Amino acid sequence: MKWNLRLAAAQRGIWKASDLQRMLAEHGLVISAGKMSGLWSGQPASIKLDDLDVICVTIGCTVADLLVAEPERVTKPVAGQGKPVVAVGGATTAVVPQRRDGRSLPPA
Repeated sequence: MKWNLRLAAAQRGIWKASDLQRMLAEHGLVISAGKMSGLWSGQPASIKLDDLDVICVTIGCTVADLLVAEPERVTKPVAGQGKPVVAVGGATTAVVPQRRDGRSLPPA
């Protein structure tokens, strides 16, 4: 998914994060400057659905205006690879689970 808040806001005449922050506060959503910066300029790690509703009401958009699907970025797992693989220093190695207490795992 691509986060598109800045473009959605600009299309409605909102050019500054501080303006949007003030407008959100008027609708009951008080956001810190740090969180507002993340919402405005980046790809937020998470956002509450209630907050998303307030953002949509405030700028007059839909969730589809804020979140743009990017299906071309989804990759299929390679056939025949049953074990998860982790990249370590450019090489790939199979991940082998181990117990923390040093005991062996039961036979497969």
